Amino acid sequence: MGNVSYIKMQIGADIPRSSHMKPQGLQSWTDDLPVCRKSGVGFSTNQIYREDGYREEEHEFEDRSFHIRLDDSTSLYGVFDGHNGAQAAKFAFQKMAAEILLGQLSGKSSDEEVREILRQAFIAVEKGYLESIDDRLAQRTGLRCEIPQGASPSEAFRNFPQLVGVLESLDAEVSAGTTAVVALVYAGKLFVANVGDPRALLCRTDSNGVLRVVQLSVDHDLRNEDELLRLAQLGLGVDKIRQGKLNDCSLIQSEGNTRCLGNYLVKGGYKESEDLLAASSDPVIAEPEIHGGIVLDESCRFLLLMSDGLYKSLEEATGSDQVNKDIAQMTVEQFRVQTTLTGVAQAVVDKIVRIHHDGYMSAVAPGSPASASGPLNFNKSPSVQYTKRDDITLLVVNFNFRMPNALRNASMSGISSSTAGLLKQVTSVAPSSARSSSVHFNPIITSIPPANSYSSSSSSATTSSSTTHPGENDSNEGEGAATNQESSSDTSSLEGQIVAPVDKNRRINAYVDFSEYYEKAKRACEEGKAPPGIRLL
Repeated sequence: MGNVSYIKMQIGADIPRSSHMKPQGLQSWTDDLPVCRKSGVGFSTNQIYREDGYREEEHEFEDRSFHIRLDDSTSLYGVFDGHNGAQAAKFAFQKMAAEILLGQLSGKSSDEEVREILRQAFIAVEKGYLESIDDRLAQRTGLRCEIPQGASPSEAFRNFPQLVGVLESLDAEVSAGTTAVVALVYAGKLFVANVGDPRALLCRTDSNGVLRVVQLSVDHDLRNEDELLRLAQLGLGVDKIRQGKLNDCSLIQSEGNTRCLGNYLVKGGYKESEDLLAASSDPVIAEPEIHGGIVLDESCRFLLLMSDGLYKSLEEATGSDQVNKDIAQMTVEQFRVQTTLTGVAQAVVDKIVRIHHDGYMSAVAPGSPASASGPLNFNKSPSVQYTKRDDITLLVVNFNFRMPNALRNASMSGISSSTAGLLKQVTSVAPSSARSSSVHFNPIITSIPPANSYSSSSSSATTSSSTTHPGENDSNEGEGAATNQESSSDTSSLEGQIVAPVDKNRRINAYVDFSEYYEKAKRACEEGKAPPGIRLL
């Protein structure tokens, strides 16, 4: 409880009443919480591309993340993808941790209780953020009253230019919002909650030892038929939404997400939009989709939390319809060669950034060499239409996937005690027998392959009701899930190749036999037929 007491002392001073009151450089109170050492984060700022190869940022970095180990049985991870400014993401990633880790889990044992805590945390963050900008909302309301009712935008700008300028600035500020995905490891179980389109991927082995990728989050966007149905039930013209005919900026401001935290213009202010006026209640909501608890047994290898910038950049550049599998594949590559989990996450991010930029450069300079994107055989889009990409964040949590080059002083303290025990069993075996407790790979090898090459198997998608949570021992109803909806849980499988066994000095066994050469050389020397300078020891 020591950490909780300290947090309670700090929280009042460190979570601001209004985001504009907090200096950009002030540290978050979450910086004082223990970092989970079994996790790492990689990121890349947004970029606008130029034909000469140079790049520049379109806006400040709007993503935020945390990876916290509260105690042996409790760890919390989160990725927040801000839009229209970083203030909502900054507020949410601080407030979310406080709403989950300040003793709320004490005495909670059932999955239903834990899911309710996560649901209430999202609601509290939403309420707290909107309260934190109430001074701006009040100022905005007062200024709007000074413009004659019924005046067109052009008339208002012509007659009240300064007033309109201030209102536009306030609109931009109160439209700030963030999507979020949060993963809680508690008492040996995994719970995932999300709003918007950041993703959580659990990579686990099946009974045959094949690594499979399960998406535990739901993409709340305009491609989600369940979300379109919800909007239709509110009275909105879904056909217009599907065809992109809503001219108002409100849905565009929320990046096409149908759920988010913050963004007043699509919450309390949605009636100001002509296209959204018909809605009977807020069209964009903060109700999270929650999955869990999933028992973290030895089949659970690692977890990936990512902002949409990661998988959408890969989708955009390659045309792949299996980006979850592709990203997991890249992560497995990096587990084999990196020494830290931060290195794993950053290497995956860097690779996707390179693939995306190479796709752009290949389009503007068709004669340029092919992208150095590695061994994955992607089908590149015939004509790349993008000129920029969004912020990217990837958080990797390792449960028990073996890292042969990991630093020896790495701590196992970042995960639950039950999972740490499984990890100890896996990493304590001798290198020559480590395969028995790790992922099964294709045993047919005709040559020693590069560390980052392997083949991929076919993938399949399974569909389950939103009240049925993916994973073993996971049959409880999820809090916060919309009723009478179905959500997709994408499952893909990966296969690779065996890492060659090493001896105690980390050298691979010899695989070239020179005995025939030495035998013939010896015979030639004995018969006096050996070339000058050849002698045998």
